[in-house]
Amino acid sequence: MKFPLYFSRKIAFSKDNKNNLSRVIIFIGRLSVALGIIVSLITVATGFGSKKAIKERLADFSGHITVRSTRSNSSYNTSVLDNQGLNIAKIKELPDVESIQKYVTVTGIMRNEHNFAGIIFKGIGKDFDSVRFKKFLIAGTTPKVTEVGFNNDVAVSQKIANDLHLKVNDSIVTVFLKADQKPLYRKFKIIGIYRTDIKLIDEQFVIGGINHARKIQDMKPDEIGGIDIFLKNVNDIDKDFPDIEKLIGYKNYAEKATEKFPQITDWISIFDTNIALIIIIMLIVVVINIIMVLLILIIERTNSIGLLKTLGASNAQIRATFINYTLIIMIPGLLYGNAIGLGLILIQKFFGVIKLNPENYYVSTVPVDLNPIAIVSISLGILAISALALIIPSYLISKISPVKAIKYN
Repeated sequence: MKFPLYFSRKIAFSKDNKNNLSRVIIFIGRLSVALGIIVSLITVATGFGSKKAIKERLADFSGHITVRSTRSNSSYNTSVLDNQGLNIAKIKELPDVESIQKYVTVTGIMRNEHNFAGIIFKGIGKDFDSVRFKKFLIAGTTPKVTEVGFNNDVAVSQKIANDLHLKVNDSIVTVFLKADQKPLYRKFKIIGIYRTDIKLIDEQFVIGGINHARKIQDMKPDEIGGIDIFLKNVNDIDKDFPDIEKLIGYKNYAEKATEKFPQITDWISIFDTNIALIIIIMLIVVVINIIMVLLILIIERTNSIGLLKTLGASNAQIRATFINYTLIIMIPGLLYGNAIGLGLILIQKFFGVIKLNPENYYVSTVPVDLNPIAIVSISLGILAISALALIIPSYLISKISPVKAIKYN
């Protein structure tokens, strides 16, 4: 074992540390490291968790990537998807694609004696992923669509249900307006109530049978207004988007889930800045505290430094000894910080203790994401940066004279 490491371990675990200033200094150093780890872990876990949760909610409701006709533009009334160049079979064969479902959307107004609500009726087919949608249901079931005839069952959001005083099994009349034509009236039965916590979705969308939307849009039985493409991993959207664009034809266009609601995307991007800023601040606090610990330990052990120099130890060896000593002091702080931080994160993950207002944050509880790489990187990063930061103040040792140090009391 090299001398600096051996001697640093000897003084770190010396019984003398329990009876002098070192005890207080060591406690402060470990406390600052533990707090830095706890705050950093919580910041990263909740920041990444919120980004992931919001992206997944957007994607699970309307597809990770959506394909529509260019004639639809930004209208909620979808035009017929052009089949020229559109190869749905090859899209399904892409390795990252999990499933595809077709739809037609049309705008309308739901009304009763209590109130009215402008809605986007999303007609779904028999390929609709009811298992994926089930996570949003808070009452009732998902409409079962066979595409044979007309199914009057629909699922509405909790927001629409509350505004119109609706509950499961109630009936509601919906008016669909068409240019230069008389309004079309449809009577639907509420069989499901959902909530995504995404305000822009919950305020508008009603899920029902695709044949109703086709009839209103004057589409043929085999025509569709768009397809929702679901990937195996929400983080693969940017990677797979170019491959999907090549298979949709030039008269159609693809849109990422994260681009449908730009205001939400802009809000999500703020997380990256906040995460980086908080980690930098905590890192500065930890480094400053650790440097102060090193300087005080050097002053406290001036006699030992003079003795080591007298016995032939070089300045580099003594500096390495005190840097190692300070890093050894940090290790318990790292362990306690990780234990407490991960404990708090797991409590939130499984029990959802901290609640949020979904109208402001798009989620009802604080989501967390336990990323092993991020957890390890935080601890190793703080340890490595602290070690580098200790190099400059450790040069104070070279200014200590052996004769004066031995006399120092």
